[in-house]
Amino acid sequence: MVQYFLECIAFQLVFLIIYDFFLKRETFFQWNRFYLIGTYVLSMILPWVKIEALKTTVPDRYYVYPEYLWGANDAVVVANTDSSPFDISWGEGLFICGVMVAIFLFAHKMWRLYRLRKGANIYYFKDFTRVVITNSHMAFSVFKSIFLGDKVLETEHENIIKHELVHIRQRHTYDLLFFELMRIVGWFNPLVYVYQNRVSELHEFIADAEVAKTNKKEHYELLLSQVFQTQDISFINQFFKSSLIKKRIVMLQKSKSKKIWKLKYLALVPMLFGILFYTSCERDLQEEISANTISVNDVESLSAEEEQDFYIRLMENSKQGGEWKLVLKDNHTTIRFTNPPNESSFISGPNGVPIRAQMQLESKVLDGDFNIFDHSSNSMVAVGYGEDVPFSVVEEVPIFPGCENAADPRACFQKKIQRHISKNFRYPEEAQKQGIQGRVSVMFTINEDGSITNIRKRGPHPLLEEETERIIARLPKMTPGVHEGKAVKVPFSIPITFKLSQTNALGANVEMSTNNPQRMSMDDVMDNLNILPFATVDEAPIYPGCEDAADPKDCFTKSIHKHIGKNFRYPQDAQEAGIQGRVAIMFTIAEDGSIQGIRYRGPDPSLEQEALRIIKKLPQMQPAKNNGKSVAVAYSVPITFKLQ
Repeated sequence: MVQYFLECIAFQLVFLIIYDFFLKRETFFQWNRFYLIGTYVLSMILPWVKIEALKTTVPDRYYVYPEYLWGANDAVVVANTDSSPFDISWGEGLFICGVMVAIFLFAHKMWRLYRLRKGANIYYFKDFTRVVITNSHMAFSVFKSIFLGDKVLETEHENIIKHELVHIRQRHTYDLLFFELMRIVGWFNPLVYVYQNRVSELHEFIADAEVAKTNKKEHYELLLSQVFQTQDISFINQFFKSSLIKKRIVMLQKSKSKKIWKLKYLALVPMLFGILFYTSCERDLQEEISANTISVNDVESLSAEEEQDFYIRLMENSKQGGEWKLVLKDNHTTIRFTNPPNESSFISGPNGVPIRAQMQLESKVLDGDFNIFDHSSNSMVAVGYGEDVPFSVVEEVPIFPGCENAADPRACFQKKIQRHISKNFRYPEEAQKQGIQGRVSVMFTINEDGSITNIRKRGPHPLLEEETERIIARLPKMTPGVHEGKAVKVPFSIPITFKLSQTNALGANVEMSTNNPQRMSMDDVMDNLNILPFATVDEAPIYPGCEDAADPKDCFTKSIHKHIGKNFRYPQDAQEAGIQGRVAIMFTIAEDGSIQGIRYRGPDPSLEQEALRIIKKLPQMQPAKNNGKSVAVAYSVPITFKLQ
């Protein structure tokens, strides 16, 4: 919303510059009136206008990632409690305070008008109401009332009333009242005051020009040259406003502008086109920047499914020649990767000391890379000094025993690794007793002779780390990887998740349970490549009711959030236990529009089951289309359960 207001102000500034430099000195008063009001309204509408034809002029070569990777608004659902309903940020609080002050000032102006009218003598006529104020030189109009002081000379009444009747007939009060309301909602915008001042000037020029058609200019100018008492109320049309008297006299003496100068208004056309081009391309440019700099600030909050999906998207984009930049951080280490690799691909160790490195993306789970590069583990050499070749880059991957004749050695290698972990896994008894669980990220290197070396691990507890190291140390000797015709070291990483509770396994990580271990094979992971991301599909799935929406993707997202809010029920036992947190949930809209493949991960089974129940209630949709064909689309949304 801040960006919206900034864009409005920027557009208003451009329109005012055009007015002050090209139009202000012309006598096309009505045209200028419509210009000012029209451009102010346009400035509020244009930020929302997106013209598809203009959007296509921007090269569309950047990959757009799912919203959950960019910190999009969660579908937040809050349990009803007795807590205070007020939960606003300081910025919102400041805005509301400003609005309240503006409302108070507006009400004060109305009260002053009420007091003037209450103590005056009122006379009703066909076209207006005359309000005579005792012991006053005032002269102004508001709506259909003309306020006139009893000390104003009787001989001047006719010209003043004719002047004010122009304001009444052309409804000038409504113009000023519009800007008065804009001053309430946009009290922080200095240009709304400038707009109101410019329009107020024009009202006087318009009325003066009308009266001058029937009255001698000399007499009228003599009237204007006098100084009278006035009321400082911004939405009334004041006849005797001393700061305007000189400008009004100048305009009365000014010759009418030639009609050809109306062509100046055409200067608005290229300006509008430029603004429309900006607003239409702006979102694409923002996505370009976001997709080009990926920041994962809270790796632990990503579900395994999100991590796996993240990895797949990066790899797909790399194959398509896309460009991206990945930044991973913890307290000590910053890892940056770019595609294609360039001089900015490096690891920054303690105190920001850079260490040159190759691009490291063979790990299926990104926080495996993230966690192991800790200054305390002396393991930053993992990415090599040009000696190691990442698993995803090496020309011939290491051959796991049994994969010698496999059609796809990479897939076979990964499947064998998964099978080896499952076969050799033992949940440490002491860890079970202490309720220790979590994920251990492990990286190792298949050396030039095929042996397993340089095992590094990072997990929530030494017991789980030791079990992980024991499993990896039992890996058999392999045929080494080959790159550019010679055997090379190939690093490989994989996470092992230890979980005591029995929940659905998400993503490609091997998730172990003491009761019934569940996992997803690499074949399943590779199948995910056939499911297109929601953000990049040509035509998004159509949620019922979004058939005629201008932006189907936006309508889809809003409808999903509305569905969650409508069907949400905070589990009673979770409320009583004080359980809250975020459930990451991903599902697929299949080629027939049905909801399939629901996967979830959250802090407690009760919240997971509630999130699952909500998603299962989603209606049948029209399937997404890509290249004219119906396709399956993956979509994810975090549901935040919050107790207040």
